[in-house]
Amino acid sequence: LLGAQDVWDIVENGLEEQDEASLSQGVKETLKESRKRDKKALFLIYQSVDEDTFEKISNATTAKEAWDKLQTCNKGVEQVKKSRLQTLRGDFERLFMEESESISDYFSRVLAV
Repeated sequence: LLGAQDVWDIVENGLEEQDEASLSQGVKETLKESRKRDKKALFLIYQSVDEDTFEKISNATTAKEAWDKLQTCNKGVEQVKKSRLQTLRGDFERLFMEESESISDYFSRVLAV
């Protein structure tokens, strides 16, 4: 989405703020366009996250800042997924129907995994 809107480079590299007083007109226009793209990227990021995540990044003033916060928030998610998957594999491998267990009870345990 960010690449399609031509704002990914702003998200990835950030926006270099400069003092406008000493800049030429051409550079000022480029800076203005970069700021506009940064705000567009920030808007797209805000629109792409759920409420809880939005609260974590809502005080970001640039797209890069919001993106960095998102990366920090989601850093451990992959490790949690791997751990959960290992647990589920173990649970699945231990699924055997006991002699005293009814089919519906066994089926319920299978669905729980």
